[in-house]
Amino acid sequence: MKSMTGYAQTPVSTPQIRATIVAKSYNNRFLDAYVSVPPYLAALEPKIREAIAGVMAHGKVEFNIRVHDLSVAPTVSVDRASAQAVADALRCLRDSAGIVGELVLSDLVAFEGVITFDREIDAEGLWNEIQPSVLACLDSLDAERKREGEATRRDVERLIASVSNHVKTVESHADELESTIRSGLAKKFRDVLGDEVEESRMLVEIASYLAKHTINEEIVRLRSHLESFTATMDERACGKKLDFICQEMNREINTIGSKNMLSSVGLAVVSMKDDLENIREQIRNVE
Repeated sequence: MKSMTGYAQTPVSTPQIRATIVAKSYNNRFLDAYVSVPPYLAALEPKIREAIAGVMAHGKVEFNIRVHDLSVAPTVSVDRASAQAVADALRCLRDSAGIVGELVLSDLVAFEGVITFDREIDAEGLWNEIQPSVLACLDSLDAERKREGEATRRDVERLIASVSNHVKTVESHADELESTIRSGLAKKFRDVLGDEVEESRMLVEIASYLAKHTINEEIVRLRSHLESFTATMDERACGKKLDFICQEMNREINTIGSKNMLSSVGLAVVSMKDDLENIREQIRNVE
């Protein structure tokens, strides 16, 4: 079981580049990777996304490479025609507004396209250099998610054990509940019909009612869901499936509550619903 939240940071130091890789993850229904790299490293983005998908199945990931130094010399070019046109326009504007002063270089470079800054990057070669650091950062992120996931698992296991104990309480009162239903129905028959009640007819009606209102089937299904939940926690990317099982358990618990006539069973039902809500709150952050 893994959490969907985590943080990792890894330095990069190679002959070509010095950088810091930062990866953060949050809970999300689907895998959503946001990769932030300098424009001249954009060619590496598909490989980074592929690496992320190899580690995570669900969650939102923010992956950032902050470059501190790059040994690849940039190519800087000046668009002379654009620079001249911008300078002429600025002088015209200056004269029209009656502004005194000369143009400075910063006035020109503020316009896009006057100066172009580019780097010729060997993307494949650079990827071979930083790939170990990228994978190391993602491994650290995965380890953090596992650590938090194990803590979540321990708490969920405690809550599941509590639900199981309450199921035992309900099961121990199943016969008493059936007896209460039977005696209550028999009393109603006699209150309405008096001495005219037919014993055989009454027993048939009681049996038919009990078939619809005993809780044995719900207990069996609830135990089966508990076993399935425990087994599913060992699966990769189990969060959605666990939530579905919780919905099924909640359905059985609600049915038991609707059929119940005993205060002890009612208390157990309330406790199970509280435990189940806490479980669902926890697994919302499970991958």
